[in-house]
Amino acid sequence: MTELARAFDNVADAYDAARPRYPDGMYDALSEISGVTLADARVVDVGAGTGILTRGLQSRGAQVVAIDPGAEMLTRLLSRADSERSERTAAALRADGNALPLRDAVADLVIYGQSWHWLDPVASIAEARRVLRPGGTIAGCWNFTDARRPGWLAEHEGRLAGECPGYWGQAREEWTVPPMATTFDLVEERWVPWTRMIDIEDFLLDLRSHSYMAVLPRETADELVGRRRAELAEVFPEGLLAVPMRTYLAVGR
Repeated sequence: MTELARAFDNVADAYDAARPRYPDGMYDALSEISGVTLADARVVDVGAGTGILTRGLQSRGAQVVAIDPGAEMLTRLLSRADSERSERTAAALRADGNALPLRDAVADLVIYGQSWHWLDPVASIAEARRVLRPGGTIAGCWNFTDARRPGWLAEHEGRLAGECPGYWGQAREEWTVPPMATTFDLVEERWVPWTRMIDIEDFLLDLRSHSYMAVLPRETADELVGRRRAELAEVFPEGLLAVPMRTYLAVGR
């Protein structure tokens, strides 16, 4: 197991409980741009984690194979499927997205939710091309907080940038979306704006699930979260946050 996979396994519960789901508009845009009807489509979800994207695809009728290198992440994915008794059960394979354990030409769609930037940009796309059927689609999607305007969220991101050595986000001048669209024949990129309503504790749990937090010593992470909790409580005394979000989608063939 890679150090990265181990770090995410260590925060699997936080990831599953607090990471945002993808908005309906993202799935609508995916079908519109790609021409893939998700109902009964064969989809490979690479870097599936605890199954957030997998479940969204399944709820729209897709047959999903979930790929992830983290044993604990996949355990959450499978346990959630058992508890929800879904009519569609995803196949879950512990594997690296740079070497997919699948036959050639078996999928209509290969998609990466919050994951492609951790993979080799050449090997991963070559593998996606291999497992896709002729005319198949490659896509990547990422949820980002929208901290472009001054305010509490921009201040929050700025503090994280100063306190987390591995922070990568909008508070860095050099930050950009993962350059996935440069690695295949791009059809379209699209941003889907939405608002996430979340309480302070779940917002902080989401924070703990990010890689730059997961690699911190536990005491350091606890202290940082404590500071954020106090700051957010001053701005939101009722404990409920309206977080502006943007989902980035890149679709290609």
